[in-house]
This record gives sequence, structure tokens and C-alpha cells, in this order.
Amino acid sequence: MSGYIGRFAPSPTGPLHAGSLVAALASWLDARVNQGQWLVRIEDVDGTRCPPGLDRVILNQLAACGLCGDQPPVYQSHRSNDYQQALNTLVAHGLAYPCGCTRKDIALNLEQGGQGKPRHGELIYPGTCRSGLQGKAARAWRLATTVCMEKHPDVHVDKAYQAINYIAFEAPPSDNPGDNACLVRWYDRRLGPQQQDVTSQVGDFVLKRADGCFAYQLAVVVDDAAQGITDVVRGQDLADNTARQILLQRALGLPTPRYLHTPLVLGANGEKLSKQNGAASINTTTPQAACDEIRTAARRLGLPVSTDDSTHDDQAEWVAAWGDLHGHVGLRIAS
Repeated sequence: MSGYIGRFAPSPTGPLHAGSLVAALASWLDARVNQGQWLVRIEDVDGTRCPPGLDRVILNQLAACGLCGDQPPVYQSHRSNDYQQALNTLVAHGLAYPCGCTRKDIALNLEQGGQGKPRHGELIYPGTCRSGLQGKAARAWRLATTVCMEKHPDVHVDKAYQAINYIAFEAPPSDNPGDNACLVRWYDRRLGPQQQDVTSQVGDFVLKRADGCFAYQLAVVVDDAAQGITDVVRGQDLADNTARQILLQRALGLPTPRYLHTPLVLGANGEKLSKQNGAASINTTTPQAACDEIRTAARRLGLPVSTDDSTHDDQAEWVAAWGDLHGHVGLRIAS
């Protein structure tokens, strides 16, 4: 078996829908093409949004579709101590700070500065508490993105990754840290070269919320490193998170996986399928129903689908076709 380790990490806020099954199949196929391991992680860090028993529903849906993890699933709800330790490390290095701002405070501050437009429903934090709480009580913890970029600039990515960037961006990363000070750059195996100015496009993002819940960005970075994840294959709706996660990986001295984001699955209204907008659950109540669902997912990934009753031969053909489409991965990116 190779050193490849991939994962599928659903949030048990609802059953799997067609879009999440596409991401699950893609990540499973990528692991099989590369003769690696495929892990399942239950992202239940926010227990208030995860009804009891939905984790088992999801695991049973995956199993019905022939997608079983190579190890027992890991639950984020069991890993709060690890997230707190990571946060403590960031605070000790001056890379995280307490924030006393409410959402209303942030919106008012942005409006006064003429920057009231939300980003994907999120407000870009203007850095109000970077220099202190100014008498307010601490509500949350945020990453000091500007400080983080100064201490961990883009040029610290290893030479192999620089070579990829040279080809992808048609220009090498500069040896002058100031030239890359604001940009996080990476290469997506399907989407190609990507970059984002986290400081201006996202702001100092939350690591731990006012209710004490650890934020997704911190939890996923800590978990990927703990599980030795080398490759993240997930839906394109999560691509926007990648720069923040790479920035956190650098700040914590953790390795950066390779990334591949699969095409979005859209509903009849043209919106992406999601649990938030009420996407219907996949049907795995019978073997034939599960077979139909996984074949539909394969079609959405551009894979050949037979008309036989069994998916066993399908899976072997899908693995070969996925390898033709996305190839075998090379050396991983170093921290």
C-alpha cells in the first residue's frame, strides 16, 4: 500500500444527498487509484446542529453504496482537547487573539468604512480587536492573518510546490517575501492554479466561537494532520476554504495535502445541492436503489456506467477511468 491517505468528512446535520455522494465516490476512487487508504471522519464538532443517530445513517448509506472506510470513523466531538492545544499554540506565537465583537458590531464597523457588502453571507472582519479588546469581554478567538502571512509567507512552500506554481501561474513565486505577502497560492488538481488574499478577501477568521465551539477551519486542519491525510478530494463548494486551511497549516507547522475539488451538483433551481437548502436524501433503502444512486454519482463525475445489475464491475472500471482523468499523484507537499 502507498503512503496515500484520503478522507471523506461529512457533517451529520442530515443524510447524504446527491452532491455529497459525488464527493464521497470521488475521494474513494482517488484513494483506490493510488492504492491508498480511504478514511471517514464525522465532522460533528458543532453538536447543536447534529441530531443523534445521523452519523449512523450516513455510514449506512455509504456502506449500501459500497463505500466503506479502511479504518473506524473518527469523530470531531471527541477531539476538543486537540483543537484547544492547537489554539494555545497559535496564541503563544502571537498568531491568534481574542475578539469581543458581535456580528452587529462588525456590520456597523464595515458600514462606517463603506464596506458593508457581505462575502458569501459572511462579514469580512475589519480587525477591530487586533490591538486589544478595548474594554469588551472576549467572545471568540481569531487568526491574525496579517501577522501569520508575515511570519509564514508563500515562499516557504517547498521547492516541488514552487515548481508547480511556476508552470501553473507562468511566473515563479518571488524570493522577496513582500511580493507574495498577501497571497496564499496553491494548485488544485482539477481547477488548476488558485490564489486568495485571505487578509482582504476573508479577514481574521474565527478559530473558536463565542459559544465555545471550535470553528470548522481549525478542526479540519488539526484532524487532517492527525490522520496523516495526504489528499483532500471534496466538493467545489469547499474550495474557498482552502487558502484559510493552508494558512493555518503553515502557522501550526503542519503538512499541506494536495487538493482536488469535484464539480458542484445543482438542483432544478440552479442552486447547489446542500442540506441547508433542503436537498433530498439519497435513496439506499434497497440494493437496487443504492446501485442507482452510486451510478448516478459516477455519471456526474464523467465515468462510464454499465447496465448490469451489479456495481462490482462498475467500480473496477470507474477506478481505471478516474486514473485516466486525474492521474496518479506524485510526491506530497511538505510543510
